[in-house]
Amino acid sequence: MSTYTNSSQSDVKLNLFFFIGFTAVVLYFIYWGSSYTNGNHAILFILATLFGVFMAFNIGGNDVANSFGTSVGAGTLTIKQALIVAAIFEVSGAVIAGGEVTKTIRKGIVDLSQITVEPMQFVYIMMAALLSAAIWLLIATRKGWPVSTTHSIIGGIVGASITLGFLIGGSDTGFSLVKWDKIGTIAFSWVLSPVLGGLVSYVLYYQIKKHVLVYNDETVDKLVSIKKEKKELREEHKKSFERLSELQKLSYTSSMARDAHTISDKDFDPEELESDYYKKVYEIEQKQDSVNATKALETYVPLFAAIGGMLITGMLLFKGLKHMHLGLSTIDNYLIIGMFGALIWLATTIFAKTLKGKDLDKSTFLMFSWMQVFTASGFAFSHGSNDIANAIGPFAAILDVLRTGEIGSSAAVPTVAMITFGIALIVGLWFIGKEVIQTVGHNLTKMHPASGFSAELAAAGVVMLASVMGLPVSSTHILIGAVLGVGLVNHNTNWDLMKPIALAWVITLPAAGILSAITFMVLNNIF
Repeated sequence: MSTYTNSSQSDVKLNLFFFIGFTAVVLYFIYWGSSYTNGNHAILFILATLFGVFMAFNIGGNDVANSFGTSVGAGTLTIKQALIVAAIFEVSGAVIAGGEVTKTIRKGIVDLSQITVEPMQFVYIMMAALLSAAIWLLIATRKGWPVSTTHSIIGGIVGASITLGFLIGGSDTGFSLVKWDKIGTIAFSWVLSPVLGGLVSYVLYYQIKKHVLVYNDETVDKLVSIKKEKKELREEHKKSFERLSELQKLSYTSSMARDAHTISDKDFDPEELESDYYKKVYEIEQKQDSVNATKALETYVPLFAAIGGMLITGMLLFKGLKHMHLGLSTIDNYLIIGMFGALIWLATTIFAKTLKGKDLDKSTFLMFSWMQVFTASGFAFSHGSNDIANAIGPFAAILDVLRTGEIGSSAAVPTVAMITFGIALIVGLWFIGKEVIQTVGHNLTKMHPASGFSAELAAAGVVMLASVMGLPVSSTHILIGAVLGVGLVNHNTNWDLMKPIALAWVITLPAAGILSAITFMVLNNIF
């Protein structure tokens, strides 16, 4: 009871800490921004800030919670640990690797060059998109549905843009603004995303289960059987010994004493054993020694860890760090990837050897937990490069217009804005992320660090490939597909739960679009 009370008090203190800290950061940003925007349109700037921060808050509650659901569900990370990982890697991914997706969302979905758009109308479009996407995400999050922030913001931009087109030139003008081929490509990716995530995860986890988990289960069964055989031998020996005469007991005890001394010598000859008891003990121990309990941990787990390490390293080099102009050639990158893979393989192999003689299930859990922390970090970076930009991209465009009075072709993201939105994302994860974490980590399928590692690694690979291509796919769909892939291997997928989630996926874009159209009309009429 006292433990529960202490935990509850700790959560209350954390809630208060996050609320006060979050409020202070937003107020400071508004103070900083009023100078950055030269005091232009102060009320609009404050509203845009609140809309943008609200969007980032809900990204944290839905998409980041979705991202860390497998880690928390598998017992690898606690909520608080997930907060720390998210704080570092999500924001880093957005700052370092988020440019391509932001550009696609801001410039590739609608073509406003066909009409004369006033700078403030452009601001209203982005504000409406942010608020409508955030509202839909909040609704989905409270239901525990992992939906796409990317689809939400796209729906918001499309809905507001069509509405502006209607006001200027009617329905033909409105619908002509949308690049429907791009929407079609994105719609195709909605199907492709979960399929790819599921396929890669299924193949990866199937191999891990076959070569590691099943082998370990069989090994544990063998060791349990051998232990049982030893116990039965002792009981049988005890009964047989009781039936002997006193003289026979004395003779047999002497033989056993000599055998006990003989067997203590590692180089003894089994032919030297005199008693039937020690001869059988020797046979059983030979059988036990023939069972290589840590074979899978020493052979296959380092291989899977090396593959994961090389994939994450490749993501960082080819996508995440390319904007830093490190001057590395393609061959240099491949050599670095190979070195990291070799180091991870060696380190994991050595670590596995230290687990000899220890509980096999706990050792497996421990090794995959370490690997999952690594892949969770990689997936957080990948996720940040795609989805925190959904809040930062439109807001940066708003800031630029408020500051310059013109619609620029590109807009810089101030560091203070990124930090503010990053904090909003973490606060959202803490306050409203638990329902989505429960859905992804527990309710769709049962998670183990090995299956969580498979799902996260598969999803990270697919997400980063999409990010390199500049295609705004949904990391949510990819990861849910990866989780379902794990469930298919284990034959325990909760398909009933997938029905409302799939329906939420379908209505995300139109729901955000309708909300955005209404919001745009309100903003356009008030200001």
